[in-house]
Amino acid sequence: MSRSPALYTKSLTSKARRTVLKAGSTLLLSVIAPASARAAQILAVRVWPAEDYTRVTLENDSDLKTSHFIVKDPERLVVDIEGIDLNPELKSLVAKIQSNDPYIRQVRVGQNRPQVVRLVFDLKEEITPQVFTLKPVGEYRHRLVFDLYPSEPIDPIAALIKKGEWAKEEPADTMSSLIESKLDSKSKPADTQTAKANLKEELAKQTMRMVTIALDPGHGGEDPGAVGRSGSKEKDVVLAIAKRLKAKLEEQPNVRVMLTRDGDYFVPLHVRVQKARKVQADLFVSIHADAWIEPTARGSSVFALSEKGASSTAARWLANKENAADLIGGVNIKGQDRQLAHVLLDLSTTAQIKDSLQLAKAVLGEIGGINKLHKNGVEQAGFAVLKAPDIPSILVETAFISNPEEEAKLTDDGYQDQMATALTNGIKKYFAKNPPMAKGRMM
Repeated sequence: MSRSPALYTKSLTSKARRTVLKAGSTLLLSVIAPASARAAQILAVRVWPAEDYTRVTLENDSDLKTSHFIVKDPERLVVDIEGIDLNPELKSLVAKIQSNDPYIRQVRVGQNRPQVVRLVFDLKEEITPQVFTLKPVGEYRHRLVFDLYPSEPIDPIAALIKKGEWAKEEPADTMSSLIESKLDSKSKPADTQTAKANLKEELAKQTMRMVTIALDPGHGGEDPGAVGRSGSKEKDVVLAIAKRLKAKLEEQPNVRVMLTRDGDYFVPLHVRVQKARKVQADLFVSIHADAWIEPTARGSSVFALSEKGASSTAARWLANKENAADLIGGVNIKGQDRQLAHVLLDLSTTAQIKDSLQLAKAVLGEIGGINKLHKNGVEQAGFAVLKAPDIPSILVETAFISNPEEEAKLTDDGYQDQMATALTNGIKKYFAKNPPMAKGRMM
């Protein structure tokens, strides 16, 4: 049966319209579908091995969903990450595991199924993993974090003993033995009593119990701290100064030193305080390098805790910046007892602050001999890391890393050594006026 020209034209027009609509739908789907089904992208991979724990960080452009489980014999941690495909950045994780990593032997990475990547960490010992995500902060995008802690938490004192850095306390009868060894056996009884009294007074000035000092190099790991114009990182220069200071302090009689971190890894603020308390530290010195929005700012500063607010606007700003270290470094909020941490950091006492101010003044006086002081007096603010209730605690800003001239100083071996010497002398002056007394074991 033949069609009329009009009907034929109408049929062609209808068919063409359907073809165009179909093509349009296909084009629309091709635009929309990839956006909704696009896999997340891993932007950077970082590994931070340390004696305390090993951290692995995957930085990505969106929040990721994960599941993980432990496999025994041999020990393995298996992690499945949804919504991503294997890319070169993620593959680079394999080469970033160091042979001396305390907890990870090696890692294997593979596409387990479409848009699901599986990581298998072959472990050196039993671990307790914490897997969590961090929202974008500072220069970081979304982060997926794996913290691999030993199943048996490391005791700071045990770790120092293992390294040979924890000397035993002197015996209780040390004073008596020293007195007897110095007395002439032919002395008359009356002379002996007088000599004993004189020697006891003399030796009391020379002999003291072991003094434990906690040094706290700020920042570390995921948290670089302030960064200078030449690229110097606060976390690196303050660790270098802390190690020099440790060596100088340990040259003094009856002094032992604990570093809250001895490598490039992140330590939460409240953990720094807990470490100092566990080793019964007599002093806590947190070491930093200042920064300001203007490169002309310069000078060294010493801070103590304040009960009544900051001593200046700049001190308050600095305390807020330093207290934000946990956000940048990355704390697993769900993995810690926040109430306990809050209580610990709210137990500061008037006596502690009074002693801290004396220590701060002694140190400030010495630092002023090697660098211009930003402020002539000790400043105070609510630094979380200074809130140990029973330990005199100060925070030292060694110089402004944001100032090009002072950045050069901070990276100079000579200046680092001068700063360590000044801090040592300040601590010695404090103890000369405040000799440590015997004390009981802290909880």
